[in-house]
Amino acid sequence: MLHLGLGSFHRAHEAVYLQRLIDAGDDSWMLAAGNTRPGMEDTIAALQRQGGAYTLETVSPAGERRYQRIAAIRQVVPYEPSLATLIDLGADPRTRIVSFTVTEAGYSLDSHDRLDLGAPELAADLERARDGLPGGTVYGALTAILRERRLREAGPLTLLCCDNLRHNGDRARSGLLQFIEVVGDLALLEWVSRSTSCPNAMVDRITPRPTPDVAGRVRAATGWADDAPVMAESFIQWVIEDDFVAGRPAWESVGVQMVQAVDPYEEAKIRVLNATHAGIAWAGTLAGLDFIHEGMQDAAIRRMAHDYVTEDAIPVLQPSPIDLHAYRDVVLERFGNPAIRDTNQRVAMDGFAKIPGFIAPTLRERLARGHSIACVAMLPALFLAYLRRWHTGRLPHAYHDQAMDPVAGHALFTGDDAVLAFCRDASLWGPLAGDARLVEALRDAAGRVDRFIEEHQA
Repeated sequence: MLHLGLGSFHRAHEAVYLQRLIDAGDDSWMLAAGNTRPGMEDTIAALQRQGGAYTLETVSPAGERRYQRIAAIRQVVPYEPSLATLIDLGADPRTRIVSFTVTEAGYSLDSHDRLDLGAPELAADLERARDGLPGGTVYGALTAILRERRLREAGPLTLLCCDNLRHNGDRARSGLLQFIEVVGDLALLEWVSRSTSCPNAMVDRITPRPTPDVAGRVRAATGWADDAPVMAESFIQWVIEDDFVAGRPAWESVGVQMVQAVDPYEEAKIRVLNATHAGIAWAGTLAGLDFIHEGMQDAAIRRMAHDYVTEDAIPVLQPSPIDLHAYRDVVLERFGNPAIRDTNQRVAMDGFAKIPGFIAPTLRERLARGHSIACVAMLPALFLAYLRRWHTGRLPHAYHDQAMDPVAGHALFTGDDAVLAFCRDASLWGPLAGDARLVEALRDAAGRVDRFIEEHQA
């Protein structure tokens, strides 16, 4: 397996499941991994020095810490603009799966799953691909890998998306095929359509950016001097549609749920966990807090999260094979884990991707049923207040949003009615943009957010 996106989440999730297989005596699969963009040079260098091995620290809500040596990544690929080594690995007939983690915003898809051809990085990669060159976006990198694989007649390949994206396999495949079509490589388009699969999958494990004290705890607990440790919560889940065209590891033997349809698990996770997580981060920042667990200790924030899930999210998710009320309680307990120290800054990012992906579907479905959207409306209202602070330079941290045009973001606040401008943004709301019911609900929620802020400044 080749993985694109050698960040903390991959090392705390996919690599861990493969390590479980190796520990069980199945060493028939290995991982190679690297990045398609520059960055993480110190971590990559440390992993290379350590032969790809590193320590995973997990911590439970009760504060129990455990340490595990992960050695499933056998080849660490340093970044090079040509992506030559990644392309060579991806085109090797022994490689049967290319997986990738590029965040929700990295797919550049609108509410109708059309590529945003005006996105600067995507446009640049399209030109590079027309010239036969690789690019740093997921589509630019995959196109280069697949071109070489087809040229070598290396056989079919499964493309496995590991991001929090609804119908992530279907949408990643759609974006890739659109990219290749716009490039004009019709022979490659036909080959990819016929020779690849892209299963849908749901991934879950809260994995904060590792802080310097993780290495100290690892050394104190294990004696290992690890320069590239990673930290995560004890909870882990992976649900995958069983659609692999070139074989796969026996993941079902180590806790992965291999299913025919991911949808109910995916929807529960996106709406109960991801949407709530973002709302807590936005609310916590507005309340002057730095960490997710601090928000869960705030009665108003915890009530907002509980009410959103209970009153608005769960009713549109039913019927479900999942006990949604029990799942809600587990999720909120996980968010309250003080040892994770997950920052509001990390979780608050990419709001322009999270609103349409995590929140707008619940609004649309409740309105279609004629139901109240009072609780779910709090989430975008919190984001609008958070974004206003970004606009005025009053956020306590830098805000990163791959899906937002900064000019358009600032323009929301240049007129007399930011709520109306926000509700009219089609990139956020799709067909719901400008709907009078949305505007009314957001105005009411914005008033509640203003009162929340006043109470926390008192």
